[in-house]
Amino acid sequence: MRFEILGPARVLGEDREPVPLGGPRLRALLALLALDAGRVVGADLLVDGLYGELPPEGVANALQSQVSRLRRALGRERVEFHPAGYRLVADPEDVDAHRFARLAAEGRRALAGGDARRAAGLLHEALGLWRGRPLADVPHAGPAAAGLEELRLAATEDRVQADLELGRHRELVAELRRLTAAHPLRERPHSQLMRALYGDGRQAEALNAYEQVRRVLDDELGVEPGPELSATHVAVLRGDLSLTPAAGHPVAGLVRAGEGGEAGEGRRYGVRAQLTSFVGRAEELRQVGAYLRETRLVTLVGAGGAGKTRLAQEAAGRADGDVCVVQLAPLAVGGDVPKAVLTALGVREPLLSGPGRPAGDPVARLVAALAGRDLLLVLDNCEHLVEAAAELTDALLAACPALRVLATSREALGITGERVLPVAPLRLPPPGAAGLLGHPDDLLGYPAVRLFADRAAAVRPGFSVDVANAAVVAGVCRALDGLPLAIELAAARLRTISLDDVAARLDDRFRLLAKGSRTALPRHQTLRGVVAWSWDLLGESEQRLARRLAVFAGGATPEAAERVCGVSEEVLFALADKSLVEVVDGRYRMLETIRAFCAERLAEAGETETVRAAHATYYLDLALTADRHVRRAEQLAWLARLDAESGDLDAAVRWAAETGRTELGLRLLAAAACYWWMRGHRLTCAELAQAVLAAAPARAPEGLEEEYGMCVLVAAWGGEPDTSLQARLAELRLLLPPDLLPARVEFLALVLPMFVGPPEDVERLRELWAGAGQSMTPWSRALSHCGMALVEQFAGHLDEARTEFERALAAFRELGERWGTTLVLSGLGDLAFAQGDYVTVYELAGQALETARELGAVPDVAQSLCLRADAAVRLGDAEGGRAGYEHADELARRVASSETTARAQVGLGEVAMRRGDLAEARARLEQALAECPHGWYSAEDTRARILASLEELGELERSPAPPRHVTEAAEAAGA
Repeated sequence: MRFEILGPARVLGEDREPVPLGGPRLRALLALLALDAGRVVGADLLVDGLYGELPPEGVANALQSQVSRLRRALGRERVEFHPAGYRLVADPEDVDAHRFARLAAEGRRALAGGDARRAAGLLHEALGLWRGRPLADVPHAGPAAAGLEELRLAATEDRVQADLELGRHRELVAELRRLTAAHPLRERPHSQLMRALYGDGRQAEALNAYEQVRRVLDDELGVEPGPELSATHVAVLRGDLSLTPAAGHPVAGLVRAGEGGEAGEGRRYGVRAQLTSFVGRAEELRQVGAYLRETRLVTLVGAGGAGKTRLAQEAAGRADGDVCVVQLAPLAVGGDVPKAVLTALGVREPLLSGPGRPAGDPVARLVAALAGRDLLLVLDNCEHLVEAAAELTDALLAACPALRVLATSREALGITGERVLPVAPLRLPPPGAAGLLGHPDDLLGYPAVRLFADRAAAVRPGFSVDVANAAVVAGVCRALDGLPLAIELAAARLRTISLDDVAARLDDRFRLLAKGSRTALPRHQTLRGVVAWSWDLLGESEQRLARRLAVFAGGATPEAAERVCGVSEEVLFALADKSLVEVVDGRYRMLETIRAFCAERLAEAGETETVRAAHATYYLDLALTADRHVRRAEQLAWLARLDAESGDLDAAVRWAAETGRTELGLRLLAAAACYWWMRGHRLTCAELAQAVLAAAPARAPEGLEEEYGMCVLVAAWGGEPDTSLQARLAELRLLLPPDLLPARVEFLALVLPMFVGPPEDVERLRELWAGAGQSMTPWSRALSHCGMALVEQFAGHLDEARTEFERALAAFRELGERWGTTLVLSGLGDLAFAQGDYVTVYELAGQALETARELGAVPDVAQSLCLRADAAVRLGDAEGGRAGYEHADELARRVASSETTARAQVGLGEVAMRRGDLAEARARLEQALAECPHGWYSAEDTRARILASLEELGELERSPAPPRHVTEAAEAAGA
């Protein structure tokens, strides 16, 4: 099928006969779909084209009805339904408008390449496709139809140029007189008319034609003729048409002063030469160039101070052709935007304007000045006039097909076809990078650090990033979110204070960073100014949500923001559109600088305590809900969710501790304990628990005994307890019995026996668990089998222990609970180790290791590595065992698992002892003994192993000759 929309819409079948379509509404729908053939067209765009700004009620049903009728006319396979709209299934080449655009582009390229004959053929073919007004059936075609008309006019000019190159001067004069009369402000047809007249031997008429158009341009627009028209005038005066430029290219030597540099350069309006180096935006600069080649509107969006203006200036400076940069920041009202562009372009008010002859519509004057002109227009700082900037941009792009626009704003212009490029803060080194990288210069690979170093050296000659200051520089850049403006302001303070002072004062960043460039815009002279500018552009509901979002430490989901802040999620989306928050993996985060500003506004509003209480309540509900899922088949998804919420969970506990809300703090700690244990957040959660206990009474609050007990045990994860914590631990042994079946804190059933040990009365324990029956959760029942297995193992009943472990393994696997599965696999491995079955130990440890890695449970990965290393050494692979212990030691230290660290160190000591390195063996074993935690029953086996190995080492040190196994191991190592 062929689809024709360059005139009344019609469809030609394979026999080239028209396909009946029906009424005008159906033809309009076809035209709109054909305009984007092969691509999905949104329903809203179709409604706009068919009904305009005031569609009737039930328009969605009406549109569906029209689409159904069109499918019946063309065939159901020709029009597809999509969630986002509808698609005409057709090759763009089967649509006359697309074929016209391709032929016109090929013709223009042929003309530029000097092949006038081919160009003329292509362009005649392209223009021959037109049958009338484009999109004639579409009642609200608007800019689309205007754009096609402009393309037609440009193609006509190109075809005329090709015909001129072929010497068809006389036959073109009449056509060009009609063309210039219809478009009196387009310079190219006037230039072509002058050339046609001169080529027909009518030089005087050609010069008169120039005078006429010069007066029109001066009277109507207040501008002088452009380079092409001026060059043609000079060429006619000289009688030398060889100097006339090809389409779109100025003649060498005819670029006017102040409007370009070397021959062939475009004119530059408002493009500033920069005084400082351009740091860290090479990829973004490449993207801007690529986007401007692919589309005609690119908008740089980002937070204030992110560097949008500088990036746009750099892109403008590197662009080919004419460029005009327009600063919108000084403007107060939207109506001034077109006038600002006219001023930047140097377009004067018409000389004949006045009471009797008004100057005319500024937008119309701009269209006339830019029509047919290849120019990049940069609109900088659109955010406070975004609607006016969007309206002007839309009008200019529709009427001027060679125009491209690069805008900067804190929100997108919201125009169809706009390409949005977010400008994020500069890339930062990760925490601790200064200590991990081999040389301080490696930090300069991070753009934020490189920018700081560059600007610091400018105010303090000789400054560089070195070993002594690398960590401080990285910390400053991280504290300032990588925002270029903030980093530059911080570096500028080195003129008067030290780097350490700058870092120390960042808690009061708005006071510190309050002196920038005197020539910068007022809002860019201070950090507070740049954030306040964004704040002042917000509506009342947006400001209310923004200040309340400051309580979130790690960002918020839309659901969390709505519940805590009491503001609709639609307002949150508006803040994201305005770059007050950034969206990362579905979470809405504030840069720390913006968050600090909003926290001040929250305090000023007197809402801090209320919103923080709502925040803590939300995270208590979340933790309680998650705790029911992290020990089930869905645990991976819930652990990942808690990973994302971890910062805010910590913040809620910390606030509860700081404000003396003991009950809230205890409940939060208890609900999060299982997650923290699985993820290995031992030190962080221990510090939080200690903070909660610092404000808690000496004894457990009534009704919160389980929560209190879990909080005390979590506090003990942090290492050697102080006197106060020792007293609480002692009291805990009396408060909670070893055979406790928790009613609220299920995870306590695992952690409590690890501290106090198993109950002494095994039969009572059996009866207790049997009597609990269905009141126990499936996880608790699975854990009870594991606990009974350990009791049987300690009693020497190995077969019974294996049976209980296997029951536990089956129960955990039925639940899909990976952490419990890892626990049981390790227990079976320990049991096999006690029986000397090291092959089975190695296999079980490997299974536990794989499951722990799937879960992301770093402490359990480390424990499984130790168990597998134990088996490897006994199977004769001492080197493999050593590597396993070292890896386990590294992981255990990362998560502060002192018991596993001790186990890895004793293993390394044993390996050293086997190879005869008694000095290393003693160092390792003594370190293991120092690392092994006191007071925890679960660590007693490791302590006993350390002491036994130390005793064996003492015998070796006293023996004149090493035992046989040491000699053999040393010989094997030497071989």
